[in-house]
Amino acid sequence: MASRPRAEIIVALTPNSTDIKPVTPQRWRDLERLFGPRGAYYGCWCTFWRLRRRDFRAASPDERKATLRGWVRSGAEPGLIAYREGKPVAWCAMAPRTEYAALANSRKLKPIGDVAGTWSITCYFIAKEHRRTGLMTALLDAAARHARRNGARVLEGFPIVADALRGCEGYTGLVPAYKKAGFRVVAKPNGSMRVMQKALK
Repeated sequence: MASRPRAEIIVALTPNSTDIKPVTPQRWRDLERLFGPRGAYYGCWCTFWRLRRRDFRAASPDERKATLRGWVRSGAEPGLIAYREGKPVAWCAMAPRTEYAALANSRKLKPIGDVAGTWSITCYFIAKEHRRTGLMTALLDAAARHARRNGARVLEGFPIVADALRGCEGYTGLVPAYKKAGFRVVAKPNGSMRVMQKALK
């Protein structure tokens, strides 16, 4: 993996006293604690977009966890952790688009614009008791700063339009939060998902 400039710790203060920081090897235990024994979503360990689909399906939850742990330990900082009162309460996965194998092989989510300068947000995990408290928008604001500091020119995400959410629906984000954070729709790959981008100046 190509080395990238190291960003300083991001501290984003919101009305709910939220600190948002990039995941580092020292913060792995915090991410592990947030995801819990089930690995966030049914043993995914946030590797659904990191791996090719066949590789994801073939991997066990423990192997997926090891994949994410290795990515974090590499120093790549592939996401942000939100803290409240010192406890990890939310996660947002982000990295250069080229580091997501599933995106590279997706027929529906073709790259739009300069792939080399594009970072992608692929997943959110928010502790149940902290949902609907503005964390997604706070994470998006912090993600834009983090990506910009690491040389990104465009930040993109794949939120959905939904009146009600069931199960893990909405794990890629929600359109209203993206609009609030200044993103615009650039593609509609299906009836519910939108590709939204924000230029980073």
